[in-house]
Amino acid sequence: MKKKYLITIIGPTAIGKTSLSIALAKHFGCEIISCDSRQFYKEMKIGTAVPSQEELASATHHFIQNKSILENYTVGDFEKEAIAKLNELFSKNNIQIMVGGSGLYVDAVLKGFDEFPDIDENIRKKINADFELFGIDYLQNKLMELDIDYYQKLSNKNPQTLQNPQRMKRFVEVCIGTGKPYSSFLNQKKNQRNFTPIIIGLEAEREIMYDRINQRVDGMIKEGLVKEAENLFSNKDLNALQTVGYRELFNYFDGTITLDFAIQEIKKNTRRFAKRQLTWFKRTENVIWFDYLTDVSKIKAFINSELLK
Repeated sequence: MKKKYLITIIGPTAIGKTSLSIALAKHFGCEIISCDSRQFYKEMKIGTAVPSQEELASATHHFIQNKSILENYTVGDFEKEAIAKLNELFSKNNIQIMVGGSGLYVDAVLKGFDEFPDIDENIRKKINADFELFGIDYLQNKLMELDIDYYQKLSNKNPQTLQNPQRMKRFVEVCIGTGKPYSSFLNQKKNQRNFTPIIIGLEAEREIMYDRINQRVDGMIKEGLVKEAENLFSNKDLNALQTVGYRELFNYFDGTITLDFAIQEIKKNTRRFAKRQLTWFKRTENVIWFDYLTDVSKIKAFINSELLK
C-alpha cells in the first residue's frame, strides 16, 4: 500500500473516541495523534478526561500533556507540529490515527490552517483586560468595527461563534495587531496534504449522550477534579483555563456559587459543549457516522474497504 491514510475519529465528548482509537491503533499497528485542545496541558488531567495510564500504555499517543498552561500555544502551532509528527510516523506505517473533539484542530490537520502574523503580547493582554471589564459585547462590537464582512458572515452562518470569547478575542487581536481585517488572512492558499483522510464519526441518541456526560462529570469529581481546579485557581485568567469544568469551580472558589451548583453547571455546560461539537462535525464533509455501540469489527471492515479503493 503506497498511499498514506489518516484514520480520523471525531464526535462529541464522552462518546467513546478514545477506546475506538486504541482498538484501531492495535489493529493497524500504528500510533495516535490527539487533537483535543485541552489535553495538551499537563496541569489539566482530570478535567480534560486524559486517557488513563492503562490506555496510554496500550498505544503510543502524541500531543497529550505535552505543554504547560503557561505557554501560548495556538492551533497554528499545533498544525505545524502535528504535520511534522505525522510525516515522521508515515515513514514507518502508511496508516496512522488522529482522534479528538476539537473541530478547529481537526480541520487544521486535515485541511490546513490559514497563516497569521505574530501578535504583540501586549495587545493580547489589553484585549483580555477589556473583555474582563466589558464582556462579550465589547468583542462583538470591536469585530463589527474592524471587520464588518467577517462579522456578518458569522452572524449568518455561525452565530454561536459570536458568543465564543476565545475565538472572538483571536479575531479582534489579529485585526488590531495587523491593522487588517481578520478575513483578509483567510483562504489565501491551498494547503496540500500527503495523506488521504478516512473520517469516522461516533454518535448516540441525545439522552444517551447527555447521560454519559453526567456520569463522566460525577467520575471526575470522585477522581479529584475539585482539588485539581483549586491548584490552578491562581492562574484562572489564563486562556487554557477558560474551559468547562474549571470555570465553574473557579466561581465556587470565588464564593459566588455552591459546590453542588458548580457541579450541575459543569454538567449543563458540558452538554451544551457536546451539542456545539456535533453541530461543527455534522458540517464536516465525507464523515461516515456510526452509533457509539457499533462493534469495532464493523468499523474495521469499513476502513479496510476504504483502504482497498
